[in-house]
Amino acid sequence: MKNKKNSSTIKKSKKKSHPFWQFFWLTFLVVSLWYAWYSFYAPSNDITWTNDIESAQKLASNSDKNIMIFFTTEWCSPCRIMKRQVFADNEVMKAMDAEVVPVEIDIDDPNNEQLVKQYNIGATPTTIFIDFEGKVISYAVGKVEKTKFLEMLENQ
Repeated sequence: MKNKKNSSTIKKSKKKSHPFWQFFWLTFLVVSLWYAWYSFYAPSNDITWTNDIESAQKLASNSDKNIMIFFTTEWCSPCRIMKRQVFADNEVMKAMDAEVVPVEIDIDDPNNEQLVKQYNIGATPTTIFIDFEGKVISYAVGKVEKTKFLEMLENQ
């Protein structure tokens, strides 16, 4: 009976993974978490956004400025990247303050449904420049880089 082994005394050896793979997966996890945070991080800026198009039209009429409507959503990663790379830039903030009345519209908000239909918004981000009467001057669908955005501001 000495040859008989008790199952509780048998230890299965667990194969330990190579240190390279431990390092690889840890690095992969850290980079993935950083990228997820980076994609959704949008720093605060000094732009005074409104979400009311009627008050923006009155303000634009009184100040002789055009209106910039930024159509976005909470889940839009390119929108957040644009907020981080474009709208948080000091040069852009100063130019926007001097040139336009900024309006930010969440296309998922049911109160904005009529405005989304009016301007035929099908993707985010969409940036539209309009006069105080609502006539479209220029627009861009998708993420706009800083230099292109400043160019759009200049030409509106």
